[in-house]
Amino acid sequence: MKLAFTKMEGCGNDYVYINGFTEKVPQEDKPALVRRLSDRHFGIGGDGVIFINPAREADFEMEMFNADGTRAEMCGNGIRCVGAYVREHGLTQSDDFTVVSMGVVKKLHLTMKGAHTESVRVDMGQPILEPAQVPTLLKAAEGTDAAPVIKVPLTVAGEEYPVTCVSMGNPHAVVFLEDGKDPDELDLPAVGPLFENHEVFPRRTNTEFVKVLSPSHVKMRVWERGTGETLACGTGCCAIAVAGVLNGRTERKVQVDVLGGSLFIEWDENGTVWMTGPATTVFEGTIEI
Repeated sequence: MKLAFTKMEGCGNDYVYINGFTEKVPQEDKPALVRRLSDRHFGIGGDGVIFINPAREADFEMEMFNADGTRAEMCGNGIRCVGAYVREHGLTQSDDFTVVSMGVVKKLHLTMKGAHTESVRVDMGQPILEPAQVPTLLKAAEGTDAAPVIKVPLTVAGEEYPVTCVSMGNPHAVVFLEDGKDPDELDLPAVGPLFENHEVFPRRTNTEFVKVLSPSHVKMRVWERGTGETLACGTGCCAIAVAGVLNGRTERKVQVDVLGGSLFIEWDENGTVWMTGPATTVFEGTIEI
């Protein structure tokens, strides 16, 4: 059986996209297929696979899998690419539409340049800060169950890190590096898995290591659960913007530099997080499965 696919990336966060309107893959076969397609040596290569499906509660569904075959609730770079895909492939003629992922609906607005997508702005909704909902077993400094986890020390491999926990539909642990440390200096393949699988994160976690360049500009590296280090993480950039305000480190509008480019995030006064960034097609093809 031949399967048609499109390889897309947002700031280097690359996924294999499958049109679920035309390509039919049995649900039980998807985890193994995802692992095969994501393999950068024996497959197409990517940080995971995203199926673009029909939906009842929105215009389209994003069914997103990590490279290890596990489902994920949300992907910021992925949802921008879904937006670009459906517009550029004629599944919609509108620049404004909705996409649902794991029951949560997001609104997208596309800026087009001719037939190509210049940028995608996504209403990412409000961040989740209650520890049990992130989820994390960490407690706020005052020890209350409902208070946000802000700059709470967490010991990993004998070193203490100040952690702020935010969910943008998926869990994030944001670490602002102190004493002039730079994310580029981290041994991320060593420390990343220790955060991801730490016992205080019952559903594992994505972890962002951040250097503040100015109140409106930061840089980061990210370790994503189920995938490893990626060149970008859209929900992670959103979590950083929220954590930056909560820690008094950034303004509400911030440019986040990732290894693959930059995203522009705003946490507005009404509590909504907005993400703006690129979405680019790399190549298309078919693969025998």
